[in-house]
Amino acid sequence: MEYVEKPIRRISSYQGVVVELTEDMVELTNGAHTVREVVHHPGGVCVAAVDEAGRVAVVRQYRYPFARTLLELPAGKLEKDEDPDQAVIRELSEETGLEADRWRPMGSIYVSPGISTERLYLYLATGLRQGAAHPDPNEFLDVAWMDLAELVSMAERDEIHDAKTVIGALRAARLLAGN
Repeated sequence: MEYVEKPIRRISSYQGVVVELTEDMVELTNGAHTVREVVHHPGGVCVAAVDEAGRVAVVRQYRYPFARTLLELPAGKLEKDEDPDQAVIRELSEETGLEADRWRPMGSIYVSPGISTERLYLYLATGLRQGAAHPDPNEFLDVAWMDLAELVSMAERDEIHDAKTVIGALRAARLLAGN
């Protein structure tokens, strides 16, 4: 059986710079009605940039909702109508100054499908060259290099809590191992 929820009415309760929050009345498969709160997000990109020595570029960035600095793969949101294949090149350059000769898509993930439309596109970048980073004016982060195998181990030990980083590191390690 296919379960479908039919939209009946949408009320926009908040329109921000990045997200919109709507309250959607839907009809369930059994005919009952309920409300779904949805955070509409433009989506984003995330990149595992791995050098010839098997090191991956990571960023340390303060994340206000959790009041702490997280270790993450470079990532960023899509601009309106932006192609993820172009956005990932822009984001890697902005955050790390890196350019890559080879790009490989690693699929996409729904960040929080119960409440959000945010979809992240994951990439592996290799054949790296260093340039100058140029983060957004309100973006403060430190770039570091670490062994990809260590990042995977940290994810497995529950030391990395950022979902895109966990998934991106695991997928990159499998691709580079030929699996």
